[in-house]
Amino acid sequence: MGYVKVVKTSAYFSRFQVKYRRRREGKTDYRARLRLVKQDKNKYNTPKYRLVVRFTNRDITCQIVRSTIKGDIVEAAAYAHELPDYGLECGLTNYAACYCVGLLVARRILAKFGLDKHYPGQTEPDGEDYNVEPVEEGPRPFFCLLDTGLKRTSTGSKVFGCLKGALDGGLDIPHNEKRLVGYDRSGKKMDAEVLKKYIFGGHVAEYMEEMEEEEPEKYMKHFSKFLENDLSGGELEDKYAEVHAAIREKPTKEKKARSKPASSQKWHTPKLTLEQRRENLKQKLAALQDDDE
Repeated sequence: MGYVKVVKTSAYFSRFQVKYRRRREGKTDYRARLRLVKQDKNKYNTPKYRLVVRFTNRDITCQIVRSTIKGDIVEAAAYAHELPDYGLECGLTNYAACYCVGLLVARRILAKFGLDKHYPGQTEPDGEDYNVEPVEEGPRPFFCLLDTGLKRTSTGSKVFGCLKGALDGGLDIPHNEKRLVGYDRSGKKMDAEVLKKYIFGGHVAEYMEEMEEEEPEKYMKHFSKFLENDLSGGELEDKYAEVHAAIREKPTKEKKARSKPASSQKWHTPKLTLEQRRENLKQKLAALQDDDE
């Protein structure tokens, strides 16, 4: 019988180091995070901001985040579920909605730091690549890096719809047009008209009209939310233009005033005093004596 070498000895296990929790859960790519968070040593405690874009089945999250030793701090955030406040009731996870959420978080962070008047961004989206230019007399543009997390950064991904919205909103983000919708890899050329169509929901409008003609029953079910809000394919472009204007007009969210409840409720049993405990003990002893008799 041959000898089998034991590789995982007690010495191996005593030196085994468990990976970070979010790495074990498959939530954070620490190799990518290090490059996004690590600041140059000659910046002297200057915060390094990230535009964090995340997706769920029914929502889109865009946050401006800076990292500290204690943890990440969110300076501003925007979500797709806020878009109904700006007039968009349905289609909250498509490419056009991503653009709106990116625009909203950009205008919010600029308003917070007093930069919104200096950097209005691209007020009329035309699909062309937009890069913010520093003003001659005033503060520099707000600079941040795109953080896509574990999402695959393929050409035409919705994550770049959020990026385009933030760029048109006036943020300075290093980017390349090669990943935006409308870029032709074979011709190495960007078609701005295609990107503009997606920004204003033109691709959704085309699909709506096509389905309405070919499969009316499926159309009624698939676009039920659009029909509830009296939205047809031909009205989408005007609707998204109105949403963009509403976001620019009032990007900040008002905080609701806190009010005290009418009656205070206690969920825990109040602690008894010494006299109450003694009295309870006397009653228990008296009850025991009565049972004995």
